[in-house]
Order: sequence, then C-alpha cells, then structure tokens
Amino acid sequence: MMRRHGLSHWLAISLLLFSLSLAGCSTEPPESETRGIEATEVIENKGSDTLVNLALAWAEAYMQLHPEVRISVTGGGTGTGIAAMINGTVDIANASREMKPEEIEAAKANGIVPKEFIVARDAIAVVVHPANPVNALTLQQVSDIYTGKITNWREVGGENRPIVLLSRESNSGTYVYFLENVIRLGDKESTLLFSPETLLMPSSEGISAEIRQNPNAIGYDGLGYVTPDQKVLAIARDAQSPYVLPSVDSVNDGSYPISRPLYMYTAGEPKGHVAAYLQWILGEGQSLVPKLGFVPLKPQTK
Repeated sequence: MMRRHGLSHWLAISLLLFSLSLAGCSTEPPESETRGIEATEVIENKGSDTLVNLALAWAEAYMQLHPEVRISVTGGGTGTGIAAMINGTVDIANASREMKPEEIEAAKANGIVPKEFIVARDAIAVVVHPANPVNALTLQQVSDIYTGKITNWREVGGENRPIVLLSRESNSGTYVYFLENVIRLGDKESTLLFSPETLLMPSSEGISAEIRQNPNAIGYDGLGYVTPDQKVLAIARDAQSPYVLPSVDSVNDGSYPISRPLYMYTAGEPKGHVAAYLQWILGEGQSLVPKLGFVPLKPQTK
C-alpha cells in the first residue's frame, strides 16, 4: 500500500510539471504581433458596378503601399452602396450618379451630411453586335429606340430586323443617368420611360454576353466595360452635329455627348485612413484610371 501511495504521489508531481511545461509553450502570438493585428485599419467600400473594377485596382495598389490598411471592395449598384453608407455599414459608397434628394434627406435623418468626391470620369458607350451595319445614331434616335418609338433597325439605316433593348437594372447609377440624360434628353420635366420590352441585365457582363450572341440587340455601358467583340456606335447631339466615338479625348474636350463624373461618398468629412486613401485616389491613384478604360481628372491648375 505504501508503494502505491508513493507511485500516486510521483504521478501527481509529474502531471503538475507537464502542465507547467504546456503553459510555457503557449501558441498565443507575442504582444508585438497582437498589437500589429489590432493596428490594421479596415476600409469598407461598396456600390457602383461601373466603378467596381477601378475601385479594386485602387484598393490593391494602395494596400501594397500601406500594408497596415485592408480595403474591402464590393459592387451591387449605386443605390446599394449609398444605402449602406447611410446605414453606417460602409466607409465609402461608390456611385455612378449624384445622390438623389431623397437619399440626402435619408442621410440627414440619420445625422449624416454626405461628402461627395468626383474620382474619375466615364463615357457611356452605346453598343451593338459587330454584324450590325449601323455605325452612328443621334441622341434623339437612341431615345426613340429605348422608348419603343423606333422598333426596327431599318428605321435607322440598318437591316429589316426587330430591335432588342438591353439595359442595366434600376438600382444601377448607369440606368438612372441613361434615363435622365439620354432617354429624357436632360429634360427635367420629361416623364419618358424605358420601353416595357427592355430586358434588364444584372451586370455589365450580362449586357456584353447578350450583345455577343444577339445581332439584333442594342445596349449601353461604361466605356471601361466595352469588349473588342462589341461595336461602339458614334453618337451625335442632334442631326446637325458631328458623330463622335467615346474616348478619353472626346470626354475631356466635351465632344462626346454621353459622359459623366463618377463619385465616392462618405458619411461626413472623412478622417484618418479613409481621408488618406481618398487623397491618394485623387492624386497618385489617377494614374490607374486610363488603364481601366476611364477618364482621369484633369490636373488642377493653380
């Protein structure tokens, strides 16, 4: 019995020493590593599908320069991004249109005064299948096509084929801009709407895919999303004006009639890492803009 008691006592001591040994081999990171993880700044950026590829390029380039910052970029449409900014779930909302008055009022109701930044410029290209013989349209013709007044390509110099209308969905800033500035020709009193026959596509890629396979289709999209297998139409302000293709130069000189600013919005004046990131976008980050098919901001003259 004494021997068993001695053995039990020895085992208890051994287990105690083993436990202390495990405590000394803790897998928790050193305090310096913990401080580094806590110091990482996360910027949530959401909204316009037009801007998403450019926003991703900006984020990747900035994170390489500033590894202490992590930037999350998602699309979903301008309206989705602005709603998230108003609700306080993102730091930056991407938008391909200005905020609507009702959105600004909703922000103010939440105690937010939105801060607007123009971060690039874009041309909206009107695109068709490469086999379509039509090369140019006036703004009025585009409006008549999308409202259903013109329904056959023969009416605008093409073949005797029905026109298939493609558009982005209504939560897209590109949809809103096209409705207000092309279909309604900038007339704030106009109540014209897209034809009920218009097929609403969930993304730029959806429009591109349908154009590629449908020789009767017409669509519109940001110039940065136009692929080589689509034909871009030259657009004229009216029948007496020149027909102009979208490009960096034609946007900058004002000759292409369907161009617009692209925006980022914050909930009030940005601070800290968000302010530094936006300052970089408006400065060094502009060098990435033409690489993604958009138009950089003109340098500020003093």
